[in-house]
Amino acid sequence: MDEVSVLQGILFFPVTPFGVDGSVDVSKLSDHLKAGIESGPGGVFVACGTGEFHALGVAEYAEVVRTAVRMADGRVPVFAGAGGALPLAREYARAAEEAGADGLLLMPPYLVAGPPAGLVAYVREVVAATSLRVIVYQRANARLDVPSALEVARMPQVVGLKDGTGDLDLLSRIVTAVRADPATGGAEFQFFNGMPTAEGTQLAYRGIGVDLYSSAVFCFAPEIALAFHRAVTAGDDEKVQRLLAGFYHPLIALRERVPGYSVSLVKAAVRLRGLDVGGVRPPLTDPAPGDLAELERIIAKGDDIR
Repeated sequence: MDEVSVLQGILFFPVTPFGVDGSVDVSKLSDHLKAGIESGPGGVFVACGTGEFHALGVAEYAEVVRTAVRMADGRVPVFAGAGGALPLAREYARAAEEAGADGLLLMPPYLVAGPPAGLVAYVREVVAATSLRVIVYQRANARLDVPSALEVARMPQVVGLKDGTGDLDLLSRIVTAVRADPATGGAEFQFFNGMPTAEGTQLAYRGIGVDLYSSAVFCFAPEIALAFHRAVTAGDDEKVQRLLAGFYHPLIALRERVPGYSVSLVKAAVRLRGLDVGGVRPPLTDPAPGDLAELERIIAKGDDIR
């Protein structure tokens, strides 16, 4: 496994800023990326869920990925989202490679819920469209079982599995099986906690050997995200529990209040911290004024605790 495939530390999933005319605001995206990268993430995952991959055309997507590659300048690996309908997933994969990305985060196919064998075939076809390394994201309608996870992990270009199902019993069996199989790269194959506000479940994921996680909070409050990461890594249980009780759990409750808040609240929080990244594209909606006020109080509490 080469250097760009091995990720460590906290992972940055930037938002995609939109201007007043609704187009991608490359200048604001550059500012957002610069601030995030300077805070020291282990990798940048651009145009993924938090980055509204679902709402980007291929040309916009390519521009977002090129901007991330330019701002990273080789300091950290850049992974780009891909997924949806199979022909489009292949097109996004090729666009990411042409834009200079180091790898892909392959998200679920559009809407349909196929059997594990169908998901394996989907991964295989997207992987065949690019030479990039691939991390497979299982959640929603894309769920692997142990045999299919092994089949995916044995594909030479697949270097990781990100889990957004929260099924720790199944994931534990997948982790054990993949790491015991020399055809997958064994211990070098990487697993990620991809639950919304992953910090809320990270103690449980660490218990089954999954140390990496995506952090939406890093987008708008890297100091809080890094404080939690340091605490959970060092075993500072008192700090972890204070951050969970005072910041993360209230944030999770707010994010669960309205469908789509897992993205639109993060974008709103970036705006609250001083960078106008615009609103979200339909079908997502921006937070209500009362929820914005609550979000501001939660962030202030997190700042106090960290």
